[in-house]
Order: sequence, then C-alpha cells, then structure tokens
Amino acid sequence: MIKGLAITPPVIGRISIGRVVEKNGKRLPEKDDQFTITTQIQTRDGWLPHPLDEALRQEVQGKKLRSIPVTLPFNDPDLNLRAEYTFFERKSGRALCAGDGEACRRHTENGLESLPCPSPDMCDYGSHGLCKPYGRLYVCIGDDDELGCFVFRTTGYNSIRTLAARLRYFHAISGGNLATLPLELKLRGKSTTQSHRAPIYYVDLTLRADQSMKEAVTHAREEAQVQVNLGINQAELDKVAQAGLMNAQFEYSEDEGLQVTEEFYRNDANQDPSASKQSSGLKEALSVKVSGGE
Repeated sequence: MIKGLAITPPVIGRISIGRVVEKNGKRLPEKDDQFTITTQIQTRDGWLPHPLDEALRQEVQGKKLRSIPVTLPFNDPDLNLRAEYTFFERKSGRALCAGDGEACRRHTENGLESLPCPSPDMCDYGSHGLCKPYGRLYVCIGDDDELGCFVFRTTGYNSIRTLAARLRYFHAISGGNLATLPLELKLRGKSTTQSHRAPIYYVDLTLRADQSMKEAVTHAREEAQVQVNLGINQAELDKVAQAGLMNAQFEYSEDEGLQVTEEFYRNDANQDPSASKQSSGLKEALSVKVSGGE
C-alpha cells in the first residue's frame, strides 16, 4: 500500500441539501429543504443528478425528497461517520490542521506536528470561523454496487451531533450489527434564536418507517448470520477500512478541500487565511455539499 495516501471508502455519488449558485459574479452556498443525490461529475450548471435521485422522487410522487433508505458499509460507527475539527486553507483547499478536541495534527514551520486541540472556540489558530467541525457520512443506497458509497458532507454541529448519537445507539441496540440494519436518512428542520427563528435543516439517521425496532434488529441479526454462512467477513472489512484511513495524516485531498470551502463557507471566506482572520467571524452557511444549516 502506498504510504501517505488515505484509502477512503469508494465514493460513487454525493448526497446534498444545498448547492452553490452564482450571484453578482460570486459563487455562494445556498440552502435547500430537501435531499439531492448526485454523481461526482460537476458542470458549470452544478452537479449532475444520479439516476437514483429520479427513482426515489418517483416514489414520493412529486413531493420533496426528505428521506432516503440506506444501509451502512461498516459495523464500526467511527468508520461510517468521519468527523474532526478541520482548518482548510481557503485558496488551495489544503488541510492545515485537524483534531478531535484533545489532540490535532497541524502544519507548522517545523513540519507536521502533534499538538493539543482545545476545539475551535478556544483555539487562537482556528478562531473567527476558520476551523469548523467537518463530517463525512458514508452510506449505501440500492444494491448496484455493494461496496460503493454515497457521501454526505457537512460542517453543521446539528447533523454531526445527531448522526454520531444515532450511530452509537443503533450499534449498541443491534449488538454491533450496524452494516445489516435497515435505516433511512431523514431531513429534519428546526428554528433557533441564532437562526432568528428561520428554519434550518439537519440530517438524522432513523429506522425505516415501515419497521419497528424489534423487526429491524431481528433482520440485522439474521442477515449478519447469513453473511457469515456465505463467507462474507464484515469484521475484516472494517479492519481493512480502518487501516486505509490511517495510512495518511489527513484523510482528504486538496480537491475535496476546495469543494468544501466553496460550498460550506461564504464567498468572502474564500481567500487567504491571513485575510480571513480580519473578518468578524464566518457564520456557518446554510447549505452543503451536503449542508442546509445543519
């Protein structure tokens, strides 16, 4: 395996609740109140829709797409949801610092260093909105590619906190059988004082509407046993995935970083970090390559 190259789950599409639009010559993030499933191909008009997007919309008969049936690729909650506090350089998309609230890896004049991570609110290096939580949820939709994943990216506390809690709860209650548990992504809305009572949207992970907890857990346990009988080794898949993610100091490329800064940050943030520090704080955009005020 090539060292220094993060081996991430194979991504075959994106899930978003926002998009980037051009206004007055500037590309700005714009919120949405429904899911969009896209390919990984982006044109001047935006990301091309994935065929699954139209198929799921036909099932809701013209209504907005606010739930998506999914399964998870891994049993380990931390493999399905990758989340860190991350500081991206705006122009290059390069990750300058990433940490978990206790320790971080940071590019300094002395090279890559391991340093304490006090979290963005208490860190001078990543203050003024330069450092944000950045999460990527990997899910499987349909059965055309059983190892291919769709990724939902977000810098929203609400989505990251909710998804992290759900994954751990479902992992515990299913006896660790997350990968065989039938689930669905659900878009939820709420208003807060900070949003001035305007609705903001975040992503939740729930059981499918037509199944009770008992039915879902029974299905997950039985399906896990079927896979064992067929020789499908889920535990080894998790082990290999973990090793691949640990193969590099940072899990995201500069190309991904550029997409994130464009879609999660306002246009005035898309400049050199030294200039950005002069702003009065970059509020979280209500959209995402998967966003939506989450």
